[in-house]
Amino acid sequence: MSPPESNSRADHDLSPEAVEDLAGRAQAGDRMAFDGLVNIFWSDIVRLAYYRTGSAQDAEDLAQEIFLKAFRSIKSLRQPAHFKPWLYRIAVNKVTDHHRKRRLRSIFTSLDGPEGDSIPEPPDLESPSPLDQAARRQFWRLVDDFCASLPRREREVFTLRFMDQLTIGEIAQVLRRSQSAVKTHLYRAVAKFQKKPALINAIRGLS
Repeated sequence: MSPPESNSRADHDLSPEAVEDLAGRAQAGDRMAFDGLVNIFWSDIVRLAYYRTGSAQDAEDLAQEIFLKAFRSIKSLRQPAHFKPWLYRIAVNKVTDHHRKRRLRSIFTSLDGPEGDSIPEPPDLESPSPLDQAARRQFWRLVDDFCASLPRREREVFTLRFMDQLTIGEIAQVLRRSQSAVKTHLYRAVAKFQKKPALINAIRGLS
């Protein structure tokens, strides 16, 4: 599955101090400050959900649920400076709940056939050439297969680092693990990735 491309990376342009200021004001009841945080992190949270669901519609719906949860829980944030990893932890937990509910529903729902044979088009992408489109589809098939082969913790760390672009410190806060543990899982996942020449060649083939 290919990720949705964001139109901006506003959270990377803003300083941590600016995000901390908005989070602090949001905690104090400033709705416009919280709306500012939504504008900053919306595309990244949609991308996070899309990486884990493969559905543009589910990603949009989950993003709304994630920010609603964050809005209702903002007063529980202990340190405004840690808003980003706190938000990502909510997001990861919400996506986990989504998959759990989906598995439960599948127990009681008869399916005509296997799902997921085709990879959906990501939203907000410019129309690539057929060759580029095929290369992207092949790459994301390989990524999906690789991630599925990793143990759960390695998969979480690998995805948060390279797909969601969190730092080691932020990942440690999201998963509530030590940085040394995060580095260990990441090292193992990267070592496995480097043994996948098809993936490396697919990366080189992307335009």
